[in-house]
Amino acid sequence: MASFDPKDISTGRLHGYLLSAVAPRPIAFASTVDAEGNPNLSPYSFFNVFSSNPPIMIFSPARRVRNNTTKHTLENVEVTKEVVINVVNYDIVHQMSLSSTEYAKGVNEFEKAGLTMLESDIVKPFRVAESPVQFECKVNEIVHLGTEGGAGNLVICEVVKFHISDDVLNDDDVIIQEKLDLVSRAGGSYYNRAKKGFFEIPKPLSTLGIGVDAMPHEVKNSMVLTGNDLGMLGNVEALPSEDQINEFINTVSERYPNITSMSHHEKHKIARNYLSYGDVNSAWKLLLS
Repeated sequence: MASFDPKDISTGRLHGYLLSAVAPRPIAFASTVDAEGNPNLSPYSFFNVFSSNPPIMIFSPARRVRNNTTKHTLENVEVTKEVVINVVNYDIVHQMSLSSTEYAKGVNEFEKAGLTMLESDIVKPFRVAESPVQFECKVNEIVHLGTEGGAGNLVICEVVKFHISDDVLNDDDVIIQEKLDLVSRAGGSYYNRAKKGFFEIPKPLSTLGIGVDAMPHEVKNSMVLTGNDLGMLGNVEALPSEDQINEFINTVSERYPNITSMSHHEKHKIARNYLSYGDVNSAWKLLLS
């Protein structure tokens, strides 16, 4: 058995061991606003519920290991003392992943991830309309666990109102876990789906994905592509060039001889097939052909 003293290994390596060994972890999809009311949305897997009377949840936006900077979420809750914690189910997992891209301060991750802002009843931050359960919270206390990269910041939240989709409730207003279909976080690029087990999602690009808001109208408003499809498509640094699209058309001309005259609906159905295999580049070339 390998044994380690945390002080003898790098913070990055220790971070990896902790996240891989203590898993799967629930995800707090935290929505906040800054002092000017600009929305921010980001997921955190250092999260759980700790009390029901009063109803208390805690999540921790840790200081970045690589450069010891803090997250916009932490900066916002320190000022406003409010947050909405949205749960993450499988239907929005790729959009959730895309929202974790480190966009600049002031960028609206709701728009980047193609998610809908829903006004809260009590607090200022918006809810994620697509999330099946949303907790409006007041921040009671923030406990800073350190000042170096990797140090956590415990945001202790009291639930003041919560909302549950009728789609996941039975006739007695009890949550049906199978319908909720929650997703949790593990180490590396691994996630766990309550109904299926482990699966992988590529990490968001450090060079920043284009986001759903930068997509052509017919793509981001597709009646065929799902939120997860849009989340995958948004995690690219740039759209393919005209030369790349033409090369793709020539390559698949035998399989799809009428590719350039296909309807958007037809192209979107085929693109979904490419996305099911993780082939985002081919999906984009098809969509733009």
